[in-house]
Formats: sequence, C-alpha cells, structure tokens
Amino acid sequence: MSATQITLLGAIAGFTIYLGLPLGRLQAPMPRVKALLNATATGILIFLLWDVLAHAWAPIDTSLGAHHIGSALGNGAVLAVSLGIGLLGLVYFDQAANGRRKPVAHGPGTAAVDELRVATVRGSAGRLAMMIAIGIGLHNFAEGLAIGSAAAGGELSLAVLLVIGFGLHNATEGFGIVAPLTGHRPSWGYLALLGLIGGGPTFVGTLVGQRFVNDTLSIAFLGLAAGSILYVVVELLAVARKVSFKTITTWGLFLGLVLGFVTDAVVTAAGA
Repeated sequence: MSATQITLLGAIAGFTIYLGLPLGRLQAPMPRVKALLNATATGILIFLLWDVLAHAWAPIDTSLGAHHIGSALGNGAVLAVSLGIGLLGLVYFDQAANGRRKPVAHGPGTAAVDELRVATVRGSAGRLAMMIAIGIGLHNFAEGLAIGSAAAGGELSLAVLLVIGFGLHNATEGFGIVAPLTGHRPSWGYLALLGLIGGGPTFVGTLVGQRFVNDTLSIAFLGLAAGSILYVVVELLAVARKVSFKTITTWGLFLGLVLGFVTDAVVTAAGA
C-alpha cells in the first residue's frame, strides 16, 4: 500500500466525525434530548480523557520499568507542561472571549430580554462546541501519528485496522461536538468548520507519522488533548447540574462510556 493510499485512509478515519455533526441542526430545543446528548458527550469525553492519559503515560511507565530515569523525567515533564497548557489555556481563552463581549444595551428600541438571553446561550454553546472540537482535534492528531507510524514501519494490516477503529471512534466524537448546539440550529458552514478542526488533524497526523516518529511529540499532543478534554468535561458537567433530568443524564453518561469502550475495542483488537 502506497503512502498516498495510507494518507487517504487517514483522511477517511478523521472525516467520519462528520457523520454525527448533523445532529447539531435539530431545530426544536427538546430539553430531554439535549440533556441526553450533553450527558452522552460527557461520557464519551470521560472515556477519551482516560484513553489519552493512558497512552501518554505508557512510554513513561516503560522507561521507569527499564530504569531509564532521565527519559522518564523528561517525558513526564512534557506531559505535565502540555496538560497544563491544554487545561489552563482554554480557561484563559474563555476569559478573553468573555472580556471582548460588548455590554448589552438596554432601554427603548433594544432587543427583548428573551432575545438577549437566547443570543447569550448561543454564544456560550458555540464556544463550548469549539472547545470540544479543539480537544478532540489534538487527540485525533495523536491517532493520526499512530496510523502513519504503523504504515511507515511496514505494518500495513495494523494501519488499516487502526483506520477502521479510529473511524468508528471519530463518528461518535461528532455527537460529542454538537451536543451543546442542540436547539440552536448552527449553519452548515459552522458545522463544517467544527468537523475540520476535530477530524482534520487525523489526516495531518497520518502525514507526519509516516515521516517522523517520536514518543515525546506524541506525549506532548496527548497532554494538550487531555488538558483541553478535561476542561470541556468540567464545563459539560456544569451544564448537567443545571438541568433536572438526573435519570436521563445518568443514562447518557453510561451510554457515552459504553460507546467509547465499544468503538475502541476494534483498535485494541488490532494490538494498538
């Protein structure tokens, strides 16, 4: 299989994320559906957080087991710094975005209170969806590195199985990205942008992984992904606390975790 074919498969693995994005176009608010989608997205992201940190820690743990203390300390520092950047970077980004908002005018001729409330919710939902896409994109870049490095090492069957597994996995991630947008009916262009941010890095990672394989680089991107995913999980849990559908929310969390493990099973079976 040529490098071009492997790259094409990496693109397919990344762009299956678009399969779940049309859910964001649901027009009716449907609070129960939104609560379920938010909770399912949280469950998927909790699984991804565990999965990302496990993969990031694996080479460090191997170095510790082999008593390569210098390598373990170096990669451990990379993980800690990248995790902090991913987590705190989104906090400061959100604060900056809030600070740039112009104060709302009140008085005769201004919008009604309900209209202002809807605009604020849409802005908040849009930022949260974008942050989810960024976190998933960083994670998917690391997945692309795995595909590319497997192909570069001559393990084509492993590369193909990784493409299938990651493709299935990314399809569920699309649901996670648009969960906060349910009832806001975003434009197709905005959904396309979210998909590009979330799924495109799989393609880029496949290109890089075929030419350059490095544990430290992979750990850095996994750390960034873990930090950003953790921030989004905190935000989604805050949203979940504001709704009264406790049973639906709990089922959604359970469903999201199960979806994460099931779609990851193909990758595990491939020996990744």
